[in-house]
Amino acid sequence: MKIALVSPYDYPYPGGVTEHIAALDQHFRALGHTTRIIAASSKDEDALDDHVLKVSGAVSTVPFSGSNARITFAPAIYRRVKQLLKQEQFDVVHVHEPSVPMLSLVVLRHSHALNVGTFHAYRESNMLFQVAGQLLKRVFKRLDGRIFVSDAVREYVTQYFPGEHILIPNGIDCARFCDPHIQPIEKFDDGRPNILYVGRMDKRKGFRYLLRAFPHIKRAIPDARLIVVGAFNDKDKAPLVRYARAWKLRSVHFVGRVSREELPRYYRTATIFCAPSTGFESFGIILLEAMAAGVPVIASNITGYRSVVTDQAEGLLVPPQDENALARAAIDLLNAPERRAQMSAAGKAKAAQYDWDIIAQRVLAYYEQLIAARATARAPGNRRSARVRHLFRVPRRKKKSAPPGEENE
Repeated sequence: MKIALVSPYDYPYPGGVTEHIAALDQHFRALGHTTRIIAASSKDEDALDDHVLKVSGAVSTVPFSGSNARITFAPAIYRRVKQLLKQEQFDVVHVHEPSVPMLSLVVLRHSHALNVGTFHAYRESNMLFQVAGQLLKRVFKRLDGRIFVSDAVREYVTQYFPGEHILIPNGIDCARFCDPHIQPIEKFDDGRPNILYVGRMDKRKGFRYLLRAFPHIKRAIPDARLIVVGAFNDKDKAPLVRYARAWKLRSVHFVGRVSREELPRYYRTATIFCAPSTGFESFGIILLEAMAAGVPVIASNITGYRSVVTDQAEGLLVPPQDENALARAAIDLLNAPERRAQMSAAGKAKAAQYDWDIIAQRVLAYYEQLIAARATARAPGNRRSARVRHLFRVPRRKKKSAPPGEENE
């Protein structure tokens, strides 16, 4: 098959959706399919892989879902998208985040291929859906298939746009995290208990609650250490560093961004992993990474995380925005090595179910199912074929009526 994977976000800027697309791309190509990634990118074309089709370099950062999204509003994408779709003649166009402006919507408007959409984001409410609901319904009719990555996303989207769908979760590269040859980070590999945080410093990630919990943890376990890894800059961490200094927390280490190769080593270094998000999480990829590495997790008891972690099995779920509960859970686990070992084994078994080899095959099987259904619906003599063909047709503009008396001129 020839497959287009459409990213509404700056590609390949780090993020859950762009990494999801990159993983599907890699596995589809390994299975012999032809792929193209359609995206805006702040990178020069020379720095992108040959099969990445850049539609614009104009990327804006806008607040979105409690975080910041890097998307394009460039008018030039309309012509560029039409040109690419006509030129490439895809069998499948797979749009990620169909409701995110503008690229996803433009692609769906002009694609004549089999259109599939994956919905990644979960929010408690969506002003875009409420205000532009009718417009989006028209666009979503262009989707032949809809994928939700979790129950949280499904419940959220279907309250606005009910209809048929399938649940296929995010995946991870289990081998990357569970390889027994991975070495821990030397300077932190000294027998002290290490609490690991991986993520940005966005408010919804809730790191401040973990930092506030740490003084309580230190009183109970004086040699505990907090290691902070993620895409944050000096401005992001400045108030947090001030807090740590005020409390004389010399055991907080702000590492910052690490390479793809280094990240598994930090998981291998961890005694426990903490994800204190306040909400708006559709899924828990970082939880799966920790579980694949055999690290027990402590996570907020929010919808997106409950789909990955079973409380008391692979880890502990605690109330969000509650540093006292977070501290108690961390102290309990750090003082219970046998319990951690049980959670480690359970986490590895759970994470294996989300390996990209399995997830990519499920997505391909869904494509094939939709292609077969479309062929059946379009078969001569099928009573539904005319109606189905209407759904796949791009609406044409109506010609303006001639003024009275000029009809035959």
